[in-house]
Amino acid sequence: MTVYHGKSVFGGIAIGPIQLYTKGEQEVKREKREDSEAEIKRYEEAKETAVEQLRKLYEKAVKEVGETNAAVFEVHQMMLADDDYIDSVLNIIRTQKVNAEYAVALTGDNFADMFASMEDEYMKERAADVRDISERLISILRGETGGAKTAHSPAIIVADDLVPSETVQLDKDKILAFVTVHGSTNSHTAILARTMGIPAMIGTNIPLADAIHGEMAVVDGFAGLIYVDPDEETLAKMKLRLEEEEEKKRLLQQLRGKENITKDGQKLRLYANIGNIKDLALVRKNDAGGIGLFRSEFIYLEADDYPSENEQFTIYRTVAETMAGKRVIIRTLDIGADKQAPYFQLPHEENPAMGMRAIRICLTREDIFKTQLRALFRASAYGRISIMYPMIISVNEVIRIREIADEVKRELQEEQVEYGEVEQGIMIETPAAVMMSEELAHYVDFFSIGTNDLTQYTLAIDRQNPALDDFYEPHHPAVLKMIQMVVENAHKAGIWAGICGELGADTSLTKEFLAMGVDELSVSPGRILPIRKIVLETDVGEYRRKNANK
Repeated sequence: MTVYHGKSVFGGIAIGPIQLYTKGEQEVKREKREDSEAEIKRYEEAKETAVEQLRKLYEKAVKEVGETNAAVFEVHQMMLADDDYIDSVLNIIRTQKVNAEYAVALTGDNFADMFASMEDEYMKERAADVRDISERLISILRGETGGAKTAHSPAIIVADDLVPSETVQLDKDKILAFVTVHGSTNSHTAILARTMGIPAMIGTNIPLADAIHGEMAVVDGFAGLIYVDPDEETLAKMKLRLEEEEEKKRLLQQLRGKENITKDGQKLRLYANIGNIKDLALVRKNDAGGIGLFRSEFIYLEADDYPSENEQFTIYRTVAETMAGKRVIIRTLDIGADKQAPYFQLPHEENPAMGMRAIRICLTREDIFKTQLRALFRASAYGRISIMYPMIISVNEVIRIREIADEVKRELQEEQVEYGEVEQGIMIETPAAVMMSEELAHYVDFFSIGTNDLTQYTLAIDRQNPALDDFYEPHHPAVLKMIQMVVENAHKAGIWAGICGELGADTSLTKEFLAMGVDELSVSPGRILPIRKIVLETDVGEYRRKNANK
């Protein structure tokens, strides 16, 4: 038995054979070709084939992982049509009299290196996309069918890393777990694993050798371990844990339809966080009481230009109608920092996390803001929509937001366009908003605490910098005290306070949040039932008494 260590990105136990996923060697030989026009024709035909492949992959991905995660295939189609990329390939074929494969490979390397050297994080990420489309073209030019070498029976996928076009081609019914040597917690592989609810590890020190292919293995996604050729004792222990995990899932399903209320009568609203309308099926499957965070920025990130009022209205109306009267809290666009839409043409910033983002864009580009607000208010006639504004730091911001919202409502009234009663709240994700929460509470209908940014700004730690993982402490007493302060100030003003950040899904803190008086937790759909179980088993008064002297 050999044990390899990695970083867990999704917990769980998986037992089965290893399927070693290896990419084809894309080493391309430089071959002399006198008939350049024939090579150009081969390239053009390969490009058309690649576009068709990507179109089909997009359609497949939308069904399996939603529009947000499928958007990369639209990006790849656009990159194939990029004039600079095409001109480079054609120029190399003509001037160097070489084969199309070599021209594509050289162009891909040059463009990838160019993107990788840029300071902007969004542009850096395009390097992987260029390599992906170049490899696709080369495979087509070679007559290779492409696609992943998947097992005929369920298996543990082991790879160096997986790009989106590879993960979407895998047969999801045949995947027990993902184990990669490289990758990040925000990689497409990690997102896919969380969506599918299967164990996944990254940064694993496992050798990608033919010898491990087909070997029986056990993945412990909780501990970040993979046991290759496990001994009988380890295998028996892990089989027992797997049975226990499956039994937990079955028991959790029995909690569907139950009210989220503690033993001593304290109620909690359990809502779901979503990124697009494709996630609504998961919301219903996991019995969420509403949507506590609809990340509207993904509408903008998936678009090539500013989405129109009607385009947004259609999406918001669909969500409202599908939730059938349950509360739907939609966050206004949170573009900026790590979420860049090129057509916004935001200037390069040395510290984008503290730069022009979210509500600051809305208040400086009111035309974009008003378009979204009009769509939101119009959609409120079809369900229970609430609006939430991110990155607030002052009362003056909220006053101006309410003025703009009132202007939009007056316009709609003049146009005789219907809209419903809309709650308006703010996200508490800056220390400034925490310290001003007593004053802010008089201008809004609710607070929703964004713990991801709140932790980052409170601890002065970039949460996306893996080198600082050992210093990043979401349970830091300062963060918990801030949450307590916000809840108390909300209740003092007669409004409710919830949590929509990752900390809300941390079951080790559920009882603490109940003791604080948190009114709502909004989490990924799959965390609804595990949290409900804790709520139903908790006596808040008893918990407070036990912890009074700690």
